[in-house]
Amino acid sequence: MFRKPTLQPPGLYHLALGDFIVTAVNDGTYQASFDFITGVDQQECERLELAAFRVVPPRMTMNTFLLQRDGHIALIDAGCGVSMGPTLGQVVNNLAAMGIKPSDIDTLLMTHLHPDHMNGLIDGQGKAVFPRAELVLNAAELQFFDDETAIDRAPPDAKGFFAEARAATAPYRERIRTVKDGSSLPGVTAITFPGHTPGHTAWLVESAGDTVLIWGDIVHMPALQFAAPEAGTVIDIHPEQAIAMRRRALDMAATDKLRVAGIHMDFPAFGHIVRAGHAYSFIPDVWKVMV
Repeated sequence: MFRKPTLQPPGLYHLALGDFIVTAVNDGTYQASFDFITGVDQQECERLELAAFRVVPPRMTMNTFLLQRDGHIALIDAGCGVSMGPTLGQVVNNLAAMGIKPSDIDTLLMTHLHPDHMNGLIDGQGKAVFPRAELVLNAAELQFFDDETAIDRAPPDAKGFFAEARAATAPYRERIRTVKDGSSLPGVTAITFPGHTPGHTAWLVESAGDTVLIWGDIVHMPALQFAAPEAGTVIDIHPEQAIAMRRRALDMAATDKLRVAGIHMDFPAFGHIVRAGHAYSFIPDVWKVMV
């Protein structure tokens, strides 16, 4: 007898990249609003989303990315954890579906310290979800969120993030490593794209001549912000710089034919950026079997 499914299969997709296996791990989706967007009026936002066959009001995808190489396991961002509702917080469950436990993770590479990227670091009691992982993040990011005066320089919608950042990182304080641009792990390079936050970081993974640039919040709503890169968000710390960094990242990916993936890209998130006049579009990777 037919039974309507109530859940999707585990949100996992593996990419063989040289000596790495890079796995997109979906954390769920979030009901968003165009009130989140600046620089483009809501009517135009709706037009662009509908033209891309999206739903309105918009939904945002949340992903993390697992890197496996030579017995080491790193996770890029930690997802939303238990803080943002029942449609999110699926990272640990999806990792379990591939036989990975939180205690197997030895490195956590953070793109930045916003709730949807870091709240999965802790459980409902504020304890570390990843009991032995080193927490690696941009030095400017940690300095900003540790600065008692920085909250005065943040936009209103981002002021609550400071307390959340301190709570999420608290159990890891004895095992935090800060980095700047450059090599952070073998085959993994940090590239700072400041503006959304001061230390907003993308991670370039390279092996055997193959690459993928995994970014955080270069885009939140891909169909909208590829078509209108000038669309910012109400939580950008430096709005003009955030727009400039989005254009820089998209131009770099298009010019270098660089594979990209993103925390808010449509799962499974891997693909390439191409120019479309003064805007851009995304060409997703073709689904591949693992051999």
